[in-house]
Amino acid sequence: MDFDPPAQVKPLLDKIEAFVAEHVIPLEPHVFEVGFEKAAPELDQLRAKVKAAGMWGPQLPKDVGGLGLDLVEHGLVSERLGRSPLGHYAFGAQAPDAGNLEILHKYGSAEQKATWLAPLAAGELRSCFSMTEPENPGSNPTIMSCTARKDGSDYVIDGHKWFTTAADGAAFAIVMAVTDPDAPAHMRASMIIVPTNTPGFDRVRNIPIMGDPSSGYGSHSEIWYRGVRVPQSNRLGPEGAGFLIAQERLGPGRIHHCMRWIGICERVFDTMCRHLTRRKIAEDKTLATRQIAQAWVAEARAEIDASRLLVLHAAWTIEKKGFAAARDQVSCIKFYVANVMLQLVDRAIQLHGALGITSDTILAYYYVHERGARIYDGPDEVHKMVVAKRILARYASEPRGEQVPSGGAP
Repeated sequence: MDFDPPAQVKPLLDKIEAFVAEHVIPLEPHVFEVGFEKAAPELDQLRAKVKAAGMWGPQLPKDVGGLGLDLVEHGLVSERLGRSPLGHYAFGAQAPDAGNLEILHKYGSAEQKATWLAPLAAGELRSCFSMTEPENPGSNPTIMSCTARKDGSDYVIDGHKWFTTAADGAAFAIVMAVTDPDAPAHMRASMIIVPTNTPGFDRVRNIPIMGDPSSGYGSHSEIWYRGVRVPQSNRLGPEGAGFLIAQERLGPGRIHHCMRWIGICERVFDTMCRHLTRRKIAEDKTLATRQIAQAWVAEARAEIDASRLLVLHAAWTIEKKGFAAARDQVSCIKFYVANVMLQLVDRAIQLHGALGITSDTILAYYYVHERGARIYDGPDEVHKMVVAKRILARYASEPRGEQVPSGGAP
């Protein structure tokens, strides 16, 4: 691997970094105060500036108006965008739309692409992804209660979903529902496009996250599907391919998430170091003179840099060898980078003292809204278990090697 950013993307990275600092971060206080829904006009203006600067849709294929970056290149972009909670949204690279765009581009029919992909890629509407259910483990999407039964040329969908991110204000949902309960576990579900104005689509509430329900793009909704009728032509890909498509969606998505988290780490690291060098603890001393602060700074620097290399190596492996070759790496970066980020946020808050738990810095926002990183897209414990089982299975299948003599040291 070449550890320098690719020459063709380096000018873009510099341009994005400057734009985020000059235009995106200054808008944060307003958006956090009034919420995403009320801040929509200012956010639309921000997105228009991104388009005018030729930086829209870094992850999107060129045939739908994007920059067509590969996974490694977009990972580097994602880190720069991650320095602000508004970054990915401003550039049209936000979840869940980014993942929905990928599967629409690969599996969508010509009609689906014209109706949904084109305006979604242009940022003219938003979407959501409806998979997680409150009654079932989100870590195992083969266990699902939401059903889509055939009735003539339609599907009739019934089920209960939650943590459907950005459903508030979304034009359509991609719903994962069981279409054949008698099929093998990994072939029971399909993905179906459901316009959110369809009768029976009941968005019950925006779920409060540590007391904050947010609004618009920043929300996570609970939804009931009550006899929702859509044509079978709204299905994405073959019937029963929902699990397969979900896995394809999650692989690149975890690269994007992890690089965004590294962007958060860099922002928090800067915030923390500036505070340490300015906060007086005596007439001639700052917090930067304390050994515990110095140790945390050094550890954070090493962990952030290690995280970046792990994620970029995973992205490189996916690009060169395919997702199957990177499965262990993708699981490892998911739990490792999430923990690095959250430990850093917590330590930065501690070093800021009472200031750290206020909204006068970005730290409290991250503490509330990023704690879910260790839960969504598979909790840490599941990723660790899966990786360990694969590793140990490889050792168990090896020919018997050097043996420990009876009674000898292990």
